[in-house]
Amino acid sequence: MSHTSSTKEVPAVGAIPKHIAIIMDGNGRWATKRFLPRVAGHVKGVEAVRGVVEACARRGVSYLTLFAFSSENWRRPAEEVSLLMRLFVTALEKEVAKMHANDIRLKVVGDLTRFDAKLQAMIQAAEEKTALNKGLTVTVCANYGGRWDIVQAANRLQQDLSAAGKAGQAIDEDQLSGYLSMAYAPEPDLFVRTGGETRISNFLLWQLAYSEFYFTDTFWPDFDAAALDLAIASYQHRERRFGRTSAQVSEQSPAQESN
Repeated sequence: MSHTSSTKEVPAVGAIPKHIAIIMDGNGRWATKRFLPRVAGHVKGVEAVRGVVEACARRGVSYLTLFAFSSENWRRPAEEVSLLMRLFVTALEKEVAKMHANDIRLKVVGDLTRFDAKLQAMIQAAEEKTALNKGLTVTVCANYGGRWDIVQAANRLQQDLSAAGKAGQAIDEDQLSGYLSMAYAPEPDLFVRTGGETRISNFLLWQLAYSEFYFTDTFWPDFDAAALDLAIASYQHRERRFGRTSAQVSEQSPAQESN
């Protein structure tokens, strides 16, 4: 069932975000700017993922969610899509053992049926290997779309209600959120997009309802631990009210005074 929403409890100002979600944008433009093929940007982008995963683990972040491949990315040139799939396989081969050794749990969410059988099997094996790890949970969104997520959740909930003889029954937010692909995680506290674009591009549409947004011109291959710290620092200076007034937040969270 659904994880407690992080938007129901006001975190202390200055707290490290429990869940960070990132659109890793700008790999191709990073490469083009250096007169390199786009593939070089994607390869460098995988290195940036490694660095950010390590930085989040060290800073006490509990969940890191990365938008690796959207349902719209199939529209890219076939050669680039094929290369991205190969990179995904290579990253799984190289990184899963290290993640497991560092108590990191890996999840992959999205419509995985479009991936070939080998990649699907590798994803399943990686998830099973790291399933009991208690440290940082890294979620890779692959062939994922926020609208797809809400539709698949509604369809699955409807099927279960029908099976229970409750077809046509009114549903509420808590019921539906339990069927979303990331029901195991709290909603993101901080959403980051690199590469200079300022939109969410069909990413976690339901889950980002109350997240703090941070946009940076830095291309993803250049997004390192220092860049992550800038994003976290921006988040730490914001007051999160979730519809309440500042006075109500102050009354509810006296701990904020000491941060």
